Amino acid sequence: MMRAASWAYLILAYGFIYLPVMTLVLFSFQGSGLPVPPFDGPSLQWYGEVLGDRDVTDALIHSLTVSLGSSAIAVALGFCAAYGLARFILPGSALIRGLLIAPITVSYLIVGLGLLIVLTNAGLALSLLTVAIGHVVINLPLAFAIIYASMGAQQQNAERAARDLGAGELQVVTLVTVPMVAPAIAAAFFLSVTLSWDEFIIAFLLSRFDITLPVEIWSMLSSGLSPRLNAVGSVVFLVSVAGVLILELLVLRRRRA
Repeated sequence: MMRAASWAYLILAYGFIYLPVMTLVLFSFQGSGLPVPPFDGPSLQWYGEVLGDRDVTDALIHSLTVSLGSSAIAVALGFCAAYGLARFILPGSALIRGLLIAPITVSYLIVGLGLLIVLTNAGLALSLLTVAIGHVVINLPLAFAIIYASMGAQQQNAERAARDLGAGELQVVTLVTVPMVAPAIAAAFFLSVTLSWDEFIIAFLLSRFDITLPVEIWSMLSSGLSPRLNAVGSVVFLVSVAGVLILELLVLRRRRA
Protein backbone atom coordinates (compact mmCIF):
# COMPACT_ATOMS: atom_id res chain seq x y z
CA MET A 1 0.00 0.00 0.00
CA MET A 2 2.78 2.43 0.98
CA ARG A 3 4.71 1.53 -2.18
CA ALA A 4 1.69 2.30 -4.38
CA ALA A 5 1.12 5.57 -2.53
CA SER A 6 4.77 6.51 -3.02
CA TRP A 7 4.56 5.86 -6.76
CA ALA A 8 1.31 7.81 -6.99
CA TYR A 9 2.86 10.77 -5.15
CA LEU A 10 5.94 10.62 -7.41
CA ILE A 11 3.82 10.60 -10.57
CA LEU A 12 1.69 13.50 -9.33
CA ALA A 13 4.76 15.52 -8.34
CA TYR A 14 6.49 15.04 -11.69
CA GLY A 15 3.23 15.66 -13.51
CA PHE A 16 2.73 18.93 -11.65
CA ILE A 17 6.27 20.02 -12.57
CA TYR A 18 6.48 18.87 -16.19
CA LEU A 19 2.89 18.88 -17.48
CA PRO A 20 2.88 22.61 -18.37
CA VAL A 21 6.18 22.27 -20.23
CA MET A 22 5.08 19.11 -22.02
CA THR A 23 1.85 20.82 -23.05
CA LEU A 24 3.82 23.74 -24.47
CA VAL A 25 6.09 21.39 -26.43
CA LEU A 26 3.15 19.32 -27.68
CA PHE A 27 1.21 22.29 -29.04
CA SER A 28 4.32 23.72 -30.67
CA PHE A 29 3.70 20.92 -33.21
CA GLN A 30 0.10 22.02 -33.71
CA GLY A 31 -0.92 22.11 -37.36
CA SER A 32 -3.53 24.85 -36.96
CA GLY A 33 -3.01 28.41 -35.81
CA LEU A 34 -4.54 27.94 -32.34
CA PRO A 35 -2.56 26.27 -29.51
CA VAL A 36 -5.65 24.64 -28.00
CA PRO A 37 -7.19 21.14 -28.14
CA PRO A 38 -7.87 19.16 -30.18
CA PHE A 39 -4.30 18.51 -31.25
CA ASP A 40 -3.90 18.87 -35.01
CA GLY A 41 -0.50 17.59 -36.02
CA PRO A 42 2.30 16.89 -35.79
CA SER A 43 3.64 19.74 -37.92
CA LEU A 44 7.02 21.51 -38.06
CA GLN A 45 5.68 24.62 -39.77
CA TRP A 46 5.98 26.80 -36.66
CA TYR A 47 9.57 25.77 -36.07
CA GLY A 48 10.25 26.63 -39.71
CA GLU A 49 8.72 30.07 -39.23
CA VAL A 50 10.64 30.66 -36.02
CA LEU A 51 13.99 29.63 -37.49
CA GLY A 52 13.26 31.80 -40.52
CA ASP A 53 12.41 34.85 -38.41
CA ARG A 54 15.41 37.18 -38.32
CA ASP A 55 14.34 38.84 -35.06
CA VAL A 56 14.03 35.51 -33.26
CA THR A 57 17.31 34.09 -34.57
CA ASP A 58 19.15 37.32 -33.69
CA ALA A 59 17.67 37.21 -30.18
CA LEU A 60 18.72 33.56 -29.90
CA ILE A 61 22.31 34.41 -30.84
CA HIS A 62 22.29 37.36 -28.44
CA SER A 63 21.11 35.12 -25.58
CA LEU A 64 23.80 32.54 -26.29
CA THR A 65 26.50 35.21 -26.51
CA VAL A 66 25.47 36.93 -23.28
CA SER A 67 24.94 33.71 -21.31
CA LEU A 68 28.25 32.12 -22.32
CA GLY A 69 30.31 35.29 -21.99
CA SER A 70 28.84 36.51 -18.70
CA SER A 71 29.01 33.02 -17.19
CA ALA A 72 32.68 32.63 -18.10
CA ILE A 73 33.51 35.98 -16.48
CA ALA A 74 31.38 35.25 -13.40
CA VAL A 75 33.03 31.85 -12.90
CA ALA A 76 36.54 33.28 -13.36
CA LEU A 77 35.90 36.04 -10.83
CA GLY A 78 34.13 33.61 -8.50
CA PHE A 79 37.10 31.21 -8.61
CA CYS A 80 39.58 33.98 -7.86
CA ALA A 81 37.48 35.18 -4.91
CA ALA A 82 36.95 31.64 -3.60
CA TYR A 83 40.65 30.77 -3.87
CA GLY A 84 41.72 33.96 -2.13
CA LEU A 85 39.27 33.60 0.75
CA ALA A 86 39.85 29.85 1.15
CA ARG A 87 43.65 29.92 1.06
CA PHE A 88 44.62 33.20 2.70
CA ILE A 89 43.80 34.72 6.08
CA LEU A 90 42.32 38.14 5.38
CA PRO A 91 40.96 40.69 7.84
CA GLY A 92 37.18 40.60 7.79
CA SER A 93 37.06 37.52 5.56
CA ALA A 94 33.68 36.46 7.00
CA LEU A 95 32.26 39.88 6.16
CA ILE A 96 33.72 39.69 2.66
CA ARG A 97 32.12 36.28 2.09
CA GLY A 98 28.81 37.60 3.33
CA LEU A 99 28.96 40.59 1.01
CA LEU A 100 29.81 38.35 -1.95
CA ILE A 101 26.88 36.03 -1.34
CA ALA A 102 24.39 38.71 -0.24
CA PRO A 103 23.24 39.66 -3.79
CA ILE A 104 21.60 36.22 -4.09
CA THR A 105 18.94 37.43 -1.66
CA VAL A 106 18.22 40.64 -3.57
CA SER A 107 15.39 40.78 -6.12
CA TYR A 108 16.48 40.91 -9.77
CA LEU A 109 14.22 43.94 -10.16
CA ILE A 110 16.16 45.88 -7.51
CA VAL A 111 19.50 44.78 -8.97
CA GLY A 112 18.37 45.76 -12.47
CA LEU A 113 17.12 49.18 -11.41
CA GLY A 114 20.34 49.85 -9.49
CA LEU A 115 22.48 48.81 -12.44
CA LEU A 116 20.37 50.92 -14.80
CA ILE A 117 21.05 54.01 -12.70
CA VAL A 118 24.76 53.29 -12.26
CA LEU A 119 25.46 52.37 -15.89
CA THR A 120 23.45 55.29 -17.24
CA ASN A 121 25.31 57.74 -15.01
CA ALA A 122 28.59 56.15 -16.11
CA GLY A 123 27.72 57.00 -19.71
CA LEU A 124 27.30 53.43 -20.95
CA ALA A 125 24.61 53.04 -23.61
CA LEU A 126 22.16 50.21 -23.04
CA SER A 127 23.26 47.22 -25.09
CA LEU A 128 24.17 43.55 -24.82
CA LEU A 129 27.29 44.67 -22.93
CA THR A 130 25.20 46.17 -20.13
CA VAL A 131 23.03 43.05 -20.06
CA ALA A 132 26.17 40.93 -19.73
CA ILE A 133 27.40 43.14 -16.87
CA GLY A 134 24.07 42.63 -15.11
CA HIS A 135 24.27 38.86 -15.54
CA VAL A 136 27.81 38.80 -14.16
CA VAL A 137 26.53 40.64 -11.08
CA ILE A 138 23.76 38.11 -10.40
CA ASN A 139 25.80 34.99 -11.28
CA LEU A 140 29.04 35.88 -9.49
CA PRO A 141 27.69 35.18 -5.95
CA LEU A 142 26.34 31.81 -7.06
CA ALA A 143 29.59 30.82 -8.78
CA PHE A 144 31.59 31.92 -5.73
CA ALA A 145 29.41 29.92 -3.34
CA ILE A 146 29.65 26.72 -5.39
CA ILE A 147 33.41 26.89 -5.93
CA TYR A 148 34.22 28.03 -2.39
CA ALA A 149 32.28 25.09 -0.93
CA SER A 150 34.44 22.65 -2.95
CA MET A 151 37.79 23.97 -1.64
CA GLY A 152 38.59 21.73 1.31
CA ALA A 153 41.63 20.37 3.11
CA GLN A 154 42.26 17.71 0.46
CA GLN A 155 42.99 20.32 -2.21
CA GLN A 156 45.06 22.38 0.22
CA ASN A 157 47.26 19.41 1.08
CA ALA A 158 47.84 18.70 -2.60
CA GLU A 159 48.76 22.34 -3.16
CA ARG A 160 51.30 22.23 -0.32
CA ALA A 161 52.84 19.07 -1.75
CA ALA A 162 53.16 20.75 -5.17
CA ARG A 163 54.90 23.76 -3.60
CA ASP A 164 57.28 21.46 -1.71
CA LEU A 165 58.19 19.88 -5.04
CA GLY A 166 59.11 23.27 -6.47
CA ALA A 167 55.94 24.33 -8.29
CA GLY A 168 55.30 28.05 -8.61
CA GLU A 169 52.06 29.63 -7.44
CA LEU A 170 50.65 29.85 -10.98
CA GLN A 171 51.50 26.18 -11.58
CA VAL A 172 49.83 25.20 -8.32
CA VAL A 173 46.62 26.99 -9.29
CA THR A 174 46.46 25.82 -12.92
CA LEU A 175 47.82 22.28 -12.53
CA VAL A 176 46.54 21.30 -9.08
CA THR A 177 43.70 23.49 -7.80
CA VAL A 178 41.72 23.96 -11.02
CA PRO A 179 41.69 20.25 -11.99
CA MET A 180 40.65 19.22 -8.47
CA VAL A 181 37.72 21.66 -8.31
CA ALA A 182 36.84 21.24 -12.01
CA PRO A 183 33.42 19.65 -11.26
CA ALA A 184 32.47 22.65 -9.11
CA ILE A 185 33.70 25.04 -11.79
CA ALA A 186 31.67 23.20 -14.44
CA ALA A 187 28.60 23.18 -12.20
CA ALA A 188 28.93 26.91 -11.56
CA PHE A 189 29.40 27.63 -15.27
CA PHE A 190 26.46 25.61 -16.58
CA LEU A 191 24.14 26.79 -13.81
CA SER A 192 25.13 30.39 -14.60
CA VAL A 193 24.50 29.77 -18.30
CA THR A 194 21.05 28.37 -17.53
CA LEU A 195 20.10 31.29 -15.29
CA SER A 196 21.42 33.86 -17.75
CA TRP A 197 19.72 32.13 -20.69
CA ASP A 198 16.30 32.34 -19.03
CA GLU A 199 16.69 35.73 -17.28
CA PHE A 200 14.21 38.42 -18.32
CA ILE A 201 14.02 41.35 -15.88
CA ILE A 202 17.63 42.53 -16.06
CA ALA A 203 17.79 41.82 -19.80
CA PHE A 204 14.65 43.91 -20.29
CA LEU A 205 15.88 46.84 -18.20
CA LEU A 206 19.44 46.95 -19.55
CA SER A 207 18.85 46.40 -23.28
CA ARG A 208 17.47 48.64 -25.99
CA PHE A 209 17.80 47.55 -29.62
CA ASP A 210 19.77 44.29 -29.31
CA ILE A 211 17.54 42.12 -27.14
CA THR A 212 17.79 38.59 -25.77
CA LEU A 213 15.37 35.75 -26.45
CA PRO A 214 13.26 36.11 -23.25
CA VAL A 215 12.67 39.78 -24.12
CA GLU A 216 11.75 38.80 -27.68
CA ILE A 217 9.28 36.24 -26.32
CA TRP A 218 7.73 38.92 -24.12
CA SER A 219 7.25 41.18 -27.15
CA MET A 220 5.66 38.28 -29.04
CA LEU A 221 3.13 37.82 -26.24
CA SER A 222 1.50 41.12 -27.23
CA SER A 223 -0.18 39.29 -30.12
CA GLY A 224 -1.45 36.49 -27.86
CA LEU A 225 -0.60 32.82 -27.54
CA SER A 226 0.22 30.88 -30.69
CA PRO A 227 1.97 27.65 -31.75
CA ARG A 228 4.78 29.90 -33.01
CA LEU A 229 5.33 31.20 -29.50
CA ASN A 230 5.18 27.64 -28.20
CA ALA A 231 7.92 26.70 -30.67
CA VAL A 232 10.17 29.47 -29.34
CA GLY A 233 9.47 28.38 -25.76
CA SER A 234 10.30 24.79 -26.69
CA VAL A 235 13.66 25.89 -28.09
CA VAL A 236 14.44 27.70 -24.83
CA PHE A 237 13.44 24.62 -22.82
CA LEU A 238 15.48 22.23 -24.95
CA VAL A 239 18.61 24.39 -24.70
CA SER A 240 18.23 24.54 -20.91
CA VAL A 241 17.79 20.76 -20.72
CA ALA A 242 20.82 20.25 -22.96
CA GLY A 243 22.93 22.37 -20.60
CA VAL A 244 21.84 20.34 -17.58
CA LEU A 245 22.50 17.03 -19.37
CA ILE A 246 25.99 18.16 -20.41
CA LEU A 247 26.72 19.11 -16.81
CA GLU A 248 25.50 15.73 -15.54
CA LEU A 249 27.65 13.89 -18.09
CA LEU A 250 30.74 15.91 -17.18
CA VAL A 251 30.25 15.32 -13.46
CA LEU A 252 29.59 11.59 -14.00
CA ARG A 253 32.66 11.27 -16.19
CA ARG A 254 34.74 13.06 -13.57
CA ARG A 255 33.54 10.76 -10.80
CA ARG A 256 34.32 7.65 -12.82
CA ALA A 257 37.78 8.98 -13.63
